[in-house]
Amino acid sequence: MLRAAYMAQELLTTFVEDLHSVNLEPSEINGRYTVFVNDEIIFDRKKEGRFPEIKELKQLVRNRVNPEKDLGHSDR
Repeated sequence: MLRAAYMAQELLTTFVEDLHSVNLEPSEINGRYTVFVNDEIIFDRKKEGRFPEIKELKQLVRNRVNPEKDLGHSDR
């Protein structure tokens, strides 16, 4: 849960004008970590076998919500 909260904070800080909300929902399935943008799965830990790096997650979200946004060091 700590990692999810950190990533939610990073997304809200980075996409302050692009995201309306970030929801964290506890899962009954241990280790579940799925990221959706408008009902579309953009990252699934079970499928990928790992957690995303924050840089990767920001790029995935940016590509859906504001493709023109420069992520600075996260794009390098």
